Amino acid sequence: MSYAPEGLRTMDGSGEAPAPRPVGLGVRGWLRWAWRQLTSMRVALLLLMLLGIAALPGAIVPQSPQDPAGVARYRADNPELAVWLERLGLFDVYSAPWFAAVYLLLFVSLIGCILPRTKAHFAALRAAPTRVPRRLSRFRAHATHETAASPEEVLGAARRALGRRFRVAHTPEGISAERGYLRETGNIVFHLSLVGVLVALGAGQMLSYRGQAVVVEGRSFANALVDYDTFTPGSLFDSENLEAFTLTLDELTSEFTVDAQPRDFAAHVTVTEADGGARADTIRVNHPVTAAGANIYLAGNGFAPHLTVRDAEGEVAFSQPVPFLPEDDFYTSRGVVKVPDVSPGLEQLGFIGYLLPTAVLDESGARSVHPQPNAPLIILDVYTGDLGLDDGVPQNVYELDTEGMTQLTDGDEEVRVLLEPGQEVELPDGLGTITLDALPRFAALDVRYDPSLTVLLVSALLAFAGLSASLFVPRRRLWVRTSPGSDGRTVVEAAALARGDDPGLEQELERVMTAVRAIAPTAQEDT
Repeated sequence: MSYAPEGLRTMDGSGEAPAPRPVGLGVRGWLRWAWRQLTSMRVALLLLMLLGIAALPGAIVPQSPQDPAGVARYRADNPELAVWLERLGLFDVYSAPWFAAVYLLLFVSLIGCILPRTKAHFAALRAAPTRVPRRLSRFRAHATHETAASPEEVLGAARRALGRRFRVAHTPEGISAERGYLRETGNIVFHLSLVGVLVALGAGQMLSYRGQAVVVEGRSFANALVDYDTFTPGSLFDSENLEAFTLTLDELTSEFTVDAQPRDFAAHVTVTEADGGARADTIRVNHPVTAAGANIYLAGNGFAPHLTVRDAEGEVAFSQPVPFLPEDDFYTSRGVVKVPDVSPGLEQLGFIGYLLPTAVLDESGARSVHPQPNAPLIILDVYTGDLGLDDGVPQNVYELDTEGMTQLTDGDEEVRVLLEPGQEVELPDGLGTITLDALPRFAALDVRYDPSLTVLLVSALLAFAGLSASLFVPRRRLWVRTSPGSDGRTVVEAAALARGDDPGLEQELERVMTAVRAIAPTAQEDT
């Protein structure tokens, strides 16, 4: 900062020169000011709060990497608002440039704030405790005592009372002791751990991957890109580097109360590693299994009825399990069946319908009253026409594009097919037959690989430990001075000082004075 020349200063009425008037900071001065502001603890806390606020849209708005179907529904329901959300990056908050700017600024702020404090703390650890103040009586925690013991005996008793909890320095004025360096150490560890958390989160975004897959009982899933329904790699992860493993869903079991409250879901699987070793394991909600460094979670489950469709000539046109997605607590599930491989000259078939695990038919219609398959029933609407599979445009397997199709009707009423297990039903207009062969279950698996999780966990634990130390470890200083008294006695004066409120400070001082009193009879009362 520059100031006006000395000759330009004027004298006020008191005859004293006024304070220097700043002319300008300059570029270097402004940069230094901005750096000091950025690396202040106040700004670091503001950025930390801002980061938490910036992450809130990720919990409110569906995110493309985690829920692409939810994003598609949101766009369909709110087309005008979705345009602005897309521009602001709110459908992928954690990859948005503005979010990255916030945590990078926080990262720089923490580093710039903590490094000078760390340097100063190490210097304080190497330095001797502060000298004994001249006037100990000015401290609130203060005590005096007169004893027949010699100064050496007094200081020795005080030194033993302080023990190893204090750093003690013997000076000509007496004893100077300090404790509580762990408080500042904990503060530094806490902030360094926050940096570790940020680094781990950033590394996780770049080196991790996440994918979802639906696996039917009796079938297998391989850790390959073609087997995933959705796959989201980190910015630096190469999908060709997926480590091989295979998971077979042997059985999926579920438990419900009489009133349809869920009690347990368990996917019994066999995991085969790349070296050929196989093991049986069980995936439960919030209890994943690990394979090739990836955690495999049970994200959902349902039924995948095995349907067989034969065309008018009796040839099998379709035969495989089809996952039906649950839509309520009673596992009323919606599904789509697409049959493109019919005999030449025949129209393609499409089915949209519902699976009712425990079906009840009454005057109000059909509904399910329990999630378990006690009386399963499938109700299907039938469509014929072009499924649009040859257009080269990807389609959602759980949706049927009926734009180029015609729904079958019987007069004015829509044709509905009702299927029970093992039942074969003829389709109208001589289109063939459809059969419900079996009712296996499926498991929706969420595969997550993140090599930074260990660093993230260690950083979080260290942050908790550091914060605990900075909050609960007392920072205290204590001084003991001796001086000659009457009749050859020794006057002992002691004081203690704490950083902030410390209810135990008086007790600490009293403990030292009790040790001093114990070495010789008291000549007068303490003050």
